[in-house]
Amino acid sequence: MSDQSRQSQPESPRRARRGVLFAAVVALAGIAFVGAAAGFVGFLSQLRGVETKPASNADGIVVLTGGSSRISDAIELLASGYGKRLLISGVHPTNGANDISRSVPESQPLLKCCVDLDRSAVNTRSNASETRRWVNERGFHSLIVVTSNYHMPRAIVELSHAMPDITLIPFVVIGDKWREEPWWTSGATLRLLLSEYVKYLAAEVRVRLAYLGLELAPEIAEPPTGSIAPRRPATADAR
Repeated sequence: MSDQSRQSQPESPRRARRGVLFAAVVALAGIAFVGAAAGFVGFLSQLRGVETKPASNADGIVVLTGGSSRISDAIELLASGYGKRLLISGVHPTNGANDISRSVPESQPLLKCCVDLDRSAVNTRSNASETRRWVNERGFHSLIVVTSNYHMPRAIVELSHAMPDITLIPFVVIGDKWREEPWWTSGATLRLLLSEYVKYLAAEVRVRLAYLGLELAPEIAEPPTGSIAPRRPATADAR
């Protein structure tokens, strides 16, 4: 047997192994893709396409800032008597009282008497933490949650984890773009939904691991109770 023949023999098992490995990688990638696609469809099935008034009243209302008309819708719920007080969570530190007044002129009396501001929250998880503190200080047991439809699944995951004993009543806000055109015809809306889906999955995984005692990203310790008090009204930044 020639030297060339002897050198070529070991290549066949190597090629076979590479082929098996490649096929396994392709199969796993396919399974992951199908699973992600099915999960995305399930995520979309949670999104409401119309705004529906809450089925019942609650002790309080919290609006998570970031989307158009969230604050005005929350103030409207407060004015209609769906809750005793409203927390606007995630207010930008530089915004002033006149910003809300300009966008919701009829809200001035409510802003003075029944609205509290949270300027500390910077994301949905800290929204949940600050809301928990507010709810505990007020002694509330039920809460209407106001946020955009695409954000609601993740918001409920975070709020439920932070406040497992509080009854949460979702009130979804439908943005103008969502009303005007189907999400699958808009590249910007599709990118927003895909991004939110990834964040939702990350929140679900982190919360489920936390229930098992595996805290991947521990919360920053909260300041003592009593740190949140009614503050000067202001609008929130878009996140």
